[in-house]
Amino acid sequence: MTHASASHAAHDDAHPAPPHAHGASAESARIFQDDTDQAETLDLDADVLGEHIASLTAWLPVGRAPRHVLDLGCGTGTGTFALLARFPEAEVTAVDASAGHLSRLREKAGARGLADRVRTVVADLDADWPELGRPELGRPELGRPELVWASASMHHMADPDRALREVHGLLAPGGLFAVVELADFPRFLPEDAPAERPGLEERCHAALAHLHAEHVPHRGADWGPKLAAAGFTVEGERTITVDIDGSRNEKVGPYALSSLRRLRAGAAPTLDAEDLTVLDALLDTEGPRSILRRDDLVVRTERTVWAARRA
Repeated sequence: MTHASASHAAHDDAHPAPPHAHGASAESARIFQDDTDQAETLDLDADVLGEHIASLTAWLPVGRAPRHVLDLGCGTGTGTFALLARFPEAEVTAVDASAGHLSRLREKAGARGLADRVRTVVADLDADWPELGRPELGRPELGRPELVWASASMHHMADPDRALREVHGLLAPGGLFAVVELADFPRFLPEDAPAERPGLEERCHAALAHLHAEHVPHRGADWGPKLAAAGFTVEGERTITVDIDGSRNEKVGPYALSSLRRLRAGAAPTLDAEDLTVLDALLDTEGPRSILRRDDLVVRTERTVWAARRA
């Protein structure tokens, strides 16, 4: 495994990884799937972590540059636009279960002069994939993409092994499948802060990890063996370690606010009253202890990509 680390201002998907593939349970959907809030987090994620996703696309062992790319669980387009930049001759088909996210993606594509290189497909990736290639059912033909990208979406599938087999059947011979996953929600607070409740953020993460274990069991999986079992040849794996100084990027504060709001939604049932009081003070945008007023924020997280070839 290759590790790369960065500590600089940057502007990706996870983001906290919402289930844009619609493979999540009702409970995790309750926590993660408010479209507006989710879109805001995804857009901020792109602003803060875009350089790191670009470094993952640059690493991909594609061989010949692909002309047709498929972005599965595309959200509001972080991966889509990174792929369009990385492969200037390519067109991207962006697939997501959220029509709202895809509308936002199309608006961005138009504003950037890229509308003719992007098409969108609304689809639940836990449903019958063959419908994706049947125009008579209202599904645009996906064709034979040379590169399939799935960022923070595979672990939300109800049956990810089935989804991997579907991708294998869809991908052009010799094509590449890139699975990108994150270790966890990003961390934002210094490890010794807030001083009045040390360890608050870690307790929130522990609570969310318990929720994920129950409702999103494939999060944190080793996708290498799964890809091999689906018939792929795994050609590489790379982990990017992110460590960004929040004082150098004005979007880090709003990103932390949006992410911690979602973290609170999952962690609240297991936190004590004092933790909730401190957390709510951080999330109060008008209050003196608002996270938006802090100058000591960081962004710490990891992203791993597995690159697998169809023979």
